[in-house]
Amino acid sequence: MERMRPQEEHTTATSPPPRWAVRAAQLITLLALPTGLWRLAMVCGFPSGYTAAGFVPFDTPGAKLWMLMLSVVSELLALLSLGLVRPWGETLPRWIPVIGGRPVRPLAAVVPAAAGALALTALWAAMPLWWTYPHPDMTPVGRLLVGVIYQPLVLWGPLLGAVTVSYYRRTHGSRTAHTNTPCPANAATASEPMATVVAPGHSP
Repeated sequence: MERMRPQEEHTTATSPPPRWAVRAAQLITLLALPTGLWRLAMVCGFPSGYTAAGFVPFDTPGAKLWMLMLSVVSELLALLSLGLVRPWGETLPRWIPVIGGRPVRPLAAVVPAAAGALALTALWAAMPLWWTYPHPDMTPVGRLLVGVIYQPLVLWGPLLGAVTVSYYRRTHGSRTAHTNTPCPANAATASEPMATVVAPGHSP
């Protein structure tokens, strides 16, 4: 009798991300960098465009801690968009304890990314109107500088939404193809009766 072969683990292969999606994800990581550096300058004690009186609320330990955390978290969230175009966005890295090496469920990545894209789009939609509002706590040069470095954030939401759609299409298509593909174990079972045919006059 032929020994039973252990069932092999099947991995879901996906098509590589399009070049535009890779470029968009890389661009997202740069969008939050100017504002993060601007906040870090204030953490270090530089007014960064504020008047002496306008900088007073930011020159406290609590405000500095908040600006530091906001800058780090913003950049980390921007870096997470790379997971939509990198292998670790489909299979968790093995160095992660307990869950390392497991495949990522597409919706577990798509739902938070889509929600983030909508939230970011709504949050920064009015940023192009920055110069239409008065900013008495800032110098004229500071008002111009802050308006310029914050404008790229307007692209964060739309770019993240586009990359998320690309990720969903790739992972959803591969899962559908995998579901419709016959299991190799069934194919082996179907061909097994042919292996039992013996020559006449011989016992199996």
